[in-house]
Amino acid sequence: MGKYDPLEHHLRRQSTATYEMSFRDIERVLGALLPKSSRRPEWWANEAAATRHVQCKAWLRAGYRAVASPAAERVRFERRP
Repeated sequence: MGKYDPLEHHLRRQSTATYEMSFRDIERVLGALLPKSSRRPEWWANEAAATRHVQCKAWLRAGYRAVASPAAERVRFERRP
């Protein structure tokens, strides 16, 4: 099981088109702290499925894209068409 699998499973259970979480909410779901690099916007980039960034794979596989506000420590996940 990968570090971000709990986030993927959590997002898969959501039925709304948008779902907002604080960094603290995400850490609770993961059972671990987010890395310091998550405070940079590029960490939340929605890259192609072939990306090596495991965090991105988690929300893409769940059918969402991330729109982050790192300064506010919040992320809005938007369902992809």
